[in-house]
Amino acid sequence: MASQDWFEKDFYAILGVPKDADEAAIKKAYRKLARQHHPDRNAGDAAAERRFKDIGEAHSVLSDKKQREEYDAVRQMAQGGARFRAGGPGGAGGFEDVFSAFGGGGGGQRVRFSTGGPGGAGGAGAQPDLDDLLAQMFGSGAGAGAGARGARGGDPFSGFGAPRGPRPGADVQARTTLSFRDAVQGATVTLSTPEGRRITTKIPAGVKDGQKIRLRGKGADGDPGAPKGDLILTVTVEPHPVFGRDGDNLTLDLPVTFSEAALGATVAVPTLDGTPVRVKVAPGTPSGRVLRVKGRGVTGRGGTGDLLAKVTVIVPQRLTDAARKAVEVLREQEADVDPRAALFEQASG
Repeated sequence: MASQDWFEKDFYAILGVPKDADEAAIKKAYRKLARQHHPDRNAGDAAAERRFKDIGEAHSVLSDKKQREEYDAVRQMAQGGARFRAGGPGGAGGFEDVFSAFGGGGGGQRVRFSTGGPGGAGGAGAQPDLDDLLAQMFGSGAGAGAGARGARGGDPFSGFGAPRGPRPGADVQARTTLSFRDAVQGATVTLSTPEGRRITTKIPAGVKDGQKIRLRGKGADGDPGAPKGDLILTVTVEPHPVFGRDGDNLTLDLPVTFSEAALGATVAVPTLDGTPVRVKVAPGTPSGRVLRVKGRGVTGRGGTGDLLAKVTVIVPQRLTDAARKAVEVLREQEADVDPRAALFEQASG
């Protein structure tokens, strides 16, 4: 988390919770907003994607007790909740006055914060680190390697001058391709990292094409004693020759003969697990009607979807003499029926 964000962003407002909200309220608000703005539900909406990232960022800080205490303290300082002398004769300056003293001897230069990249700590043009500046303000020397996380249970202003804790490992991005069946049913995959490491992990059932999965502790190593980073895995799902997917429902086209559709029948329908089921086709079923088989879809967190079989009436390509005569009899009996009458009425209206 870049410290700059803690000044600029009101995480409570982003989640829509009061500043005294408990963990349950924060979690509830986060889940509601995350579902609303999830990229899977807002494909191509850049604003929703930014909103989703802000929601995750806010939840990451407010759900962590230590980070929340530090965030509250820094926000209080930024809003003028704490006052300090800026070094001028008898002058009680605000938060920005304190920082201006580090940027030009009280000349009012604004200090910018950076968490890495070109000009980072130790490099040419390095920007001051917020933790180091706070450490200096509270009396510990810059050379002491001060950190904002104090030694007394997360108090952001305690323990300045203590060595910084070990840094956790970085997150790692990776991609993998799954068969349609493995994506629906779940699978165990082995990945190779750029460093040559092999990672074996379980992909949960029900993942979608393009979905990102966060695998905790599968990323890069951290400092000794620090946790590993996470593996952010983007999944590509191969298409299936028979089955499609609509949310947690599986779909397929179900061919039926003209006689089955006209007279009714009970027909077999394949399922993804290989066990066929039988469904009833009612007499007079047209092409396009969807038959639902309960509980034969994708199993996800919200339960198991259904199998949706879309009827396609097959017109015979070759007719025997007897079949042709039967169809001709049917045509004579339907001579007064115009199936396109309603179509022309709607078109003219």
